[in-house]
Amino acid sequence: MTVRAFTEADRPFLRTLFLAARKANWHWLDGSDWQLEDFDRVTLGERILVAEHDGHRTGFAALLPADNFLHSLFVDPACQGQGIGSELLEAVQAGFTSTGALKCLKANDRALAFYQGHGWQVISSGEGEQGEYLLLHYVL
Repeated sequence: MTVRAFTEADRPFLRTLFLAARKANWHWLDGSDWQLEDFDRVTLGERILVAEHDGHRTGFAALLPADNFLHSLFVDPACQGQGIGSELLEAVQAGFTSTGALKCLKANDRALAFYQGHGWQVISSGEGEQGEYLLLHYVL
């Protein structure tokens, strides 16, 4: 598996992956209004890293490098549990210049356990558009 920079050729695949991953993993939310183009809106102006295995795009991470902020990390539901998320997260963390940050929906127990298993610590909580979230930090 490789992690590489996003190219425009990735967009159609990542749109589909993003929609499928949210529907599979955010089961407590009403996804009836979600669209393929949500990927474009959510990642606008962000640096995107793409996980690829044998020519297939299997996940992505989107971040704001200047803020050391990981905004999104999604893995194809058919490929979860294979270390793809860990590879993406390690690539993101390797680019941090100071403490990293991310927000994780509190209801997303699996993602929260994943981040904490990689050394991220809960710092605070808040309320967002999709419900309560936890702010996590990754200290270098």
